[in-house]
Amino acid sequence: MASRKSGLGRGLESLIPVQRPVSGFTTIALDLIEPNPQQPRAHFDDEALESLAASIRAVGVLQPVIVRAGADDGGYVLVAGERRWRAAGLAGLEEIPAVVRAPDEAGGLVEALIENVQREDLTPLEEAAAYAQLLEEFGLTHEEVGGRVGKSRVAITNTLRLLQLPPAIQGLVERRELGAGHARALLGLDDEAHAVHLARKAATEGWSVRQVEDAVRARQAAAEPSRPARPDQARPAEIIELEERLAERLGVPVQIDLGKRRGKIVVRFTSLDDLQRLYHVLFD
Repeated sequence: MASRKSGLGRGLESLIPVQRPVSGFTTIALDLIEPNPQQPRAHFDDEALESLAASIRAVGVLQPVIVRAGADDGGYVLVAGERRWRAAGLAGLEEIPAVVRAPDEAGGLVEALIENVQREDLTPLEEAAAYAQLLEEFGLTHEEVGGRVGKSRVAITNTLRLLQLPPAIQGLVERRELGAGHARALLGLDDEAHAVHLARKAATEGWSVRQVEDAVRARQAAAEPSRPARPDQARPAEIIELEERLAERLGVPVQIDLGKRRGKIVVRFTSLDDLQRLYHVLFD
């Protein structure tokens, strides 16, 4: 069982008073919560749940579930967060942080979460989890979240990408042994085991973000098929700058190959969720 029961919930407790008779932050036993019978999702991917459970074992439950009071038996019905509720059970937890909401309180919960991000000393993962909750459970866009917390859409997107990290790297970030910039650089690696190896090495030896980025580029170069060297065709500085600007905008590594008559842009992503995020960045 993860010793750290919650992350974001810690801040919510100070923002949503527990003395409210029908709403507030609390910790609830898993067996007192039942799924929402109107939940449209009937199937939960077992592999995805196991991955989330592994993350919970490593860093705890970062986002509280949202529930409402159930029948007169003292139980609760899930409003949002069934994946976390199921994964917490797989992780061996007996209870989970939750927000008990009144029927008309949705808007107030959004504002409380936003205040929590602005006021509390959250870790990068807790901040990412707060953004994810605002996106997934309250329907805000990346741009809307950024506007409310005073950050750019790119900053929100890059922070959210931390939730794609392997649990072992998430644990390093959550314990502040590794910085968010170091962790984001590791997202460029397809080899999860090597990413974890580099993360642990960076944390132990105190690497800078630049050192991690160099190590990631070296690994990527070694994994790519070798191409004939073209020393007579140095890459233009404006192309390199454009790559960097696109990478910052999209939150993923970008490579521009410019030929004599045509060129191509290679955008790397690490998962289907990352691909979906890129779609929204490009076309929303």
